[in-house]
Amino acid sequence: MNLNQVTIPSLDVAKSVEFYKTLGLQLIVDAMPRYMRFLCPDGDTTFSIHKVESLSKNNQTILYFEVDNLTKTVDTLKQKGIVFDTEITKQSWLWTEIKLKDPDQNPIIIYTAGENRKNPPWRIN
Repeated sequence: MNLNQVTIPSLDVAKSVEFYKTLGLQLIVDAMPRYMRFLCPDGDTTFSIHKVESLSKNNQTILYFEVDNLTKTVDTLKQKGIVFDTEITKQSWLWTEIKLKDPDQNPIIIYTAGENRKNPPWRIN
């Protein structure tokens, strides 16, 4: 089994599309105003946005985007106007990450984990 895509809700799809294009995702399906789909720049995973009339107050979905060079990525995104909620932080689970939110307040973590992403020292066999 392979994860094909993640779809998130949006009140303003056009605004969200511009945000995710700024993050570097490639638009591959345009069904405005109700649905847009992106290809992530690395790998085959796709990411979609669909129009909703209201957002859930209990949204617990967190989007994780992995990059090779977190500092460089963050610097580039800051130059493009992306605002982060935290500074780059080394976590106890051996990932280095930074947090932000999209225009609909969906939480996003951009991180680098290297070998620890799939093979942390505590991995079970």
